Formats: sequence, structure tokens, C-alpha cells
Amino acid sequence: MSVPDIATALATGGDADLALLPLGDEAGRGGQGRVQRLVGYPGLLFKRYLEAGRVNGGALTALVALRLGLPQADRERLDAQAAWPLCRVTDGPRCVGFLMREAPPAMTWQTAAGTRKLTEAQYLLYPEKSATQGIVRPDAEQRTALLLELVGLIDRLHRWGLVIGDLSHANVLWTVRPEPAVHLLDCDGIRRVGAAPVLEQADTPNWADPRSPHGSAASVDSDRYKAALLIGRILAQDPYVAPGARLEPLPGLLADRPLAMVRRVWEQADGPYGSRPDLTAWLLALGGRGSIPLAPGVPPPPPRPARPEDERLFDGRGPARGSIRLKRPG
Repeated sequence: MSVPDIATALATGGDADLALLPLGDEAGRGGQGRVQRLVGYPGLLFKRYLEAGRVNGGALTALVALRLGLPQADRERLDAQAAWPLCRVTDGPRCVGFLMREAPPAMTWQTAAGTRKLTEAQYLLYPEKSATQGIVRPDAEQRTALLLELVGLIDRLHRWGLVIGDLSHANVLWTVRPEPAVHLLDCDGIRRVGAAPVLEQADTPNWADPRSPHGSAASVDSDRYKAALLIGRILAQDPYVAPGARLEPLPGLLADRPLAMVRRVWEQADGPYGSRPDLTAWLLALGGRGSIPLAPGVPPPPPRPARPEDERLFDGRGPARGSIRLKRPG
């Protein structure tokens, strides 16, 4: 068999054959594609692109290879914190999607009607309402711990020479059970610095970098701006605050010294394109330790695509990237 079975593809990063996938019920649908469960493979999902002819297969190959090339401890941590592409799925010569793990059950909540929903970061930006009473809310210490987990994850991705691109309240999940943890969705939108993405993407409304000279094109500096938006909005429980406005965290969230440091970094995030503080500055400020290095780091240069023939599948006119909303069975 020229294409490995599912278990072999997951272990080696080889392509899985669409014809061999035991497709089950739909788990979600978005602007890019639909997500289905696999019968007999609990916790494993297949994302199939709606317009496979526009897929940059080489970019997807690079994401799969990056994960497999990590040391085991880093790979396990990435698996716990991100819905990362595990292997591509092909239909003949075309790359049509990929396999990924489902979000942890702890990062879902149940509505009064019994529907399971993902616990997105948006629920950290608004006060509790009667419709969201099923969410276990963080206390002040847990809210700060969630931010440290999120900032640490973004920092590691940047250190690996990656750009996230569409970073917002809609593609970050969280939980405080049994301890504060985060999980990143839509990871097929991540790419090497300077490389083309799997599909072209657009910014989430109200989360764009207003000073980017490249419009919606992803960059490390725009990632840093969007990370500042997430951090400030979670600290203030305010879905609209942005650098340039005074940051007012929730009462009791930060002591005087860390608050002064956080505000200093927040002000720097309002600087010109190319000057935004890196994620290490946020880690130090939120932890209240040491000095704050504000100079942006320089990521390593991007490698060439693993398989040049896959690049020909990308015509540069892909659809705007949307978020996939995943649901657990009711």
C-alpha cells in the first residue's frame, strides 16, 4: 500500500489516505472546512478543506514535520496545548485535510439545555451571565495563571520561528480544572516566518494590527500586538480595550509592582510596527520579576518547503480563514 494506514501515518507523519478513514459524525464547520470524528479513534478528528485545490500542501507538511522533530517533552507539551496537525490526509495526489486531536474535555462546558460547548477565551472577556453559568470561572490567581500559560505557549511558538497569524478570543480555549491550562485551535494557520500559509487567512474582526504595513499578512510583530490585545482584554475583562487606552485590570488581580510593569509593557505595545515587546517581556511583567527586555527578537530564517511539488497546489487565492467550532456529542 503506497499510503500508510492511520496508525502509521500518525507515528511517522506520512499521509493518510482519505479512502481509508472511518468517518463518523460532524464535530464542527467553519469558513475553511468541516471537522469529523473517526469511528474507532476516540479523540481524533479529521479537518477536510472545502476547497482542497487551494491548499498549500507543503506548508502542512512543514507543520507535521516540525512537531515530529521536537524533543519528546516538547512534543507532549505541544500536544496538550494545541490542536496541531498530526498528519496530512490525501485523496490521490491532492492534500485535502489533516488529522488532529480533539480539545480536552475539561475545556468544554454545558449549557442549561445540555449542549456541550468549547470554553473559548471570549468567556474571559465578559462578566458571567445567566446563559454562561455552566462555566467554572477563574479567581484572580487562576486568571493570572491562565495568562502565563497562554503567553508561554505563544513565546515558545515564536522561539521556534513560527507565526500564528489569526490570534484572537475565538481560537484559544481554557480551563481551571484541575489546574489553569490553555489550548490553541486553528493551528493549520500557523506557518514559518516568511513562508506561505496552508490557506490564505483574514484577521478576526476587532483583532487586526492597525499599524501593520502589510495589511492582514501575518508577522511576528502583529502576533505580539494581538497577544497584547488578548492579555489586556483578559486582565481587564473588557473585549474592546486596546493599546493606547489606559489598562485597568480587574480589582485584586495584580499587586502594585506587577501592575506598573504590565502597564509599561502595554504602553510599549502601542508603539510603531516593529517595536512591540516580545512575549518574554509579558512573562516577566505578569510574574513581577526582573527587568523587562523590550527589544524584539529576530526569529530564525524559514526553511524551504519539504516537498516543492506540494507548493504547486497553492494558487495564492485561498478563501479567508475562518474558525472551526467543535462540539462534543450532546
